[in-house]
Amino acid sequence: MSKSIFSIIPDAEKLLALEPEELAGIVLEHLNSFTREEGNNSCNRYNFSGHQTVQEYPKEYWDQILCALMEAWSWLEKEGLIAPRPRETSGAWVFITRRGELLKRRTDFEVYRRDNAIPQKLLHPLIAQRVLSPFIRGAYDSAVFDAFKEVEVAVRAAGKFSAEDIGVKLMRKAFDASGGPLTDANALPAERQALSDLFAGAIGSYKNPQSHRHVAVDHNEAVEMIILASHLMRIVDSRTDAVKRASAKPA
Repeated sequence: MSKSIFSIIPDAEKLLALEPEELAGIVLEHLNSFTREEGNNSCNRYNFSGHQTVQEYPKEYWDQILCALMEAWSWLEKEGLIAPRPRETSGAWVFITRRGELLKRRTDFEVYRRDNAIPQKLLHPLIAQRVLSPFIRGAYDSAVFDAFKEVEVAVRAAGKFSAEDIGVKLMRKAFDASGGPLTDANALPAERQALSDLFAGAIGSYKNPQSHRHVAVDHNEAVEMIILASHLMRIVDSRTDAVKRASAKPA
């Protein structure tokens, strides 16, 4: 027998206090409780957003709860846990994806949320493109390696170095405090050296070990390292733009 939203969380105030991604776990538990036949007849955006979904709650809460539930529904769609049903043209009917079917219990869903909690808005686009897939699969060491590899590739391209220039030595050349192509000549000497140390240290600590051996990286460490790589990428972007502007000035 399928579980209603009310049977999972009967307190309207508690439901409304949940964030969309928290409430999404309850919506997914509800959808996963359907038999195949029930799912074929019930997994519909418009049906779900009707008063029958919330009729067990006090009437004065209906509209607020429905808005909250649709926020959660939209989050599930964004995460690829539900998707439009093939060959259905209204856009209202959905099915639970293979990933969504693995998260039948809220405990499963909470593990998924924890393991996929990476703030994408903080990621440099190139970093996000490279790391999200291995990160979601739990391959944290690969995600970290890929993130810092993108930094290395970006520095090599921005400084016009050769393929033989790699790793820490590349960073030292690019950000050499006395005249590296990506160093900021307007910064104080100590700051120029600090930036060189930052890039060399990050590549030496987080990319090079991954290149040579298996290194255990947990979820939280991976998030922190990937955000650092994104920060470094934005510095490279900034220095690249500054170099282009300087070279464009008339002599």
